[in-house]
Amino acid sequence: MNEVYLCLGGNLGNCLTTFSKVCALIKQEIGKVTEQSSLYQSQAWGMENAPDFLNQVIKVETKISVEALLIILLEIEKKLGRERTETTTYQSRLIDVDILFFNKKIIKTKTLEIPHPRLHLRKFVLEPLNEIAPNFIHPILNKSISELLELCPDTGQVKKLSHAV
Repeated sequence: MNEVYLCLGGNLGNCLTTFSKVCALIKQEIGKVTEQSSLYQSQAWGMENAPDFLNQVIKVETKISVEALLIILLEIEKKLGRERTETTTYQSRLIDVDILFFNKKIIKTKTLEIPHPRLHLRKFVLEPLNEIAPNFIHPILNKSISELLELCPDTGQVKKLSHAV
């Protein structure tokens, strides 16, 4: 069984409803959601004058491969209204699902990099991840999530809102 950590994010529409739909589709198409962090609110990272984001980290147990996981997650995003563009700048979005970790594997291809290459720089990812996996060791940086959170250079405000949806 593969253990996967995913970060859900969005700042358009009703994020609570969207996150609930994502979790339902993940249960249906990928595997069992075994843990969910609280919801966290943060300013839009790398964007000015954009609505605040909501984020949540979930842990999933699945039998599918990482390649299949990526394809299904992209389909789920599209099903829920995510429109990807060719731009390299950050944009507001209905939903974004990032693969943070896939077991303790290190994967680098044209389309996928795991662990997520910037997770240690983003407090809005580390705060919810630390809630459910503080002792998980980053397979490249060899530090626990709680250590990475302490060392994180991100000074943005991240506010815990509520328990999991």
